[in-house]
Amino acid sequence: SAQAVLEEAVLGMAERLHKDTGETHLCLAGGVALNCSMNGRLLRESPFDEIWVQPAAGDDGIAIGGAVQHYHAVTNAGRGFIMDHAHWGPEFSDASIKQALDASPFEYTEPDDIAEATADRLAAGDIVGWYQARMEFGPRALGARSILADPTLPDMQDKINARVKFREEFRPFAPSVIEGRAHEFFEGCASSPFMLFVYNVRPEMRERIPAVTHIDGTARVQTVSPETHPLYHSLLQKFEERRGIPVLLNTSFNVMGESIVHTPQDALNCFQNTGINTLAIGRYLVTKA
Repeated sequence: SAQAVLEEAVLGMAERLHKDTGETHLCLAGGVALNCSMNGRLLRESPFDEIWVQPAAGDDGIAIGGAVQHYHAVTNAGRGFIMDHAHWGPEFSDASIKQALDASPFEYTEPDDIAEATADRLAAGDIVGWYQARMEFGPRALGARSILADPTLPDMQDKINARVKFREEFRPFAPSVIEGRAHEFFEGCASSPFMLFVYNVRPEMRERIPAVTHIDGTARVQTVSPETHPLYHSLLQKFEERRGIPVLLNTSFNVMGESIVHTPQDALNCFQNTGINTLAIGRYLVTKA
């Protein structure tokens, strides 16, 4: 009931804003803007043509506003920054990753193509920890610190909730999909790089991607472009070559009640203490016996 009232209130605000300003584009920030179901209704039902939500829309995003405001105050420069990705967090070198791996009890390999090798494991039904490049900024795992799996397997949602995330069985997972192909699976979805909008899964696709289709037939979608996320995009392409769909199940690389993994050691600890089968960390691949 609270969700329904929120959606109606915000739709009413959007109607008034559009009427008062005549603008066709709407930008949102603030913690309420992380409500993906509300955003989905705004996208479908409000009079605005386009809606953009800041990916770190909670209090953490204030840092961006403060930095940009100070930059303009000091330089008197015009607006030029476009936030088309959220990978602004820390990054650990392959040397740091190798050092953590050498100190661990695990054996590892260094495949020629980490995306190719990871796609093989995903196609075999593995749950994969994916730890690559700079960390995401904001509350959504966007393919840098993610747990990935095959969305076509009907039992995959229950398996990850029970063996990896240790949380309630009804909790859904999100799909990552190649940008430009999203409309084939999700109604009205063209670009959603920050996983902040809920879309209806096309009825004919719901049985094909059951692990990322919520009980009401919706999904919280992330679209992936080669320009902003080349390695993750490559993984999606290689997974499609094996399983026929450019979609992966994507959830944050952590267990319930703990923050997302930060250091290589965090990733190894989560890998060791959960039902994750394979870890793709930097250019290295670790697989449990």
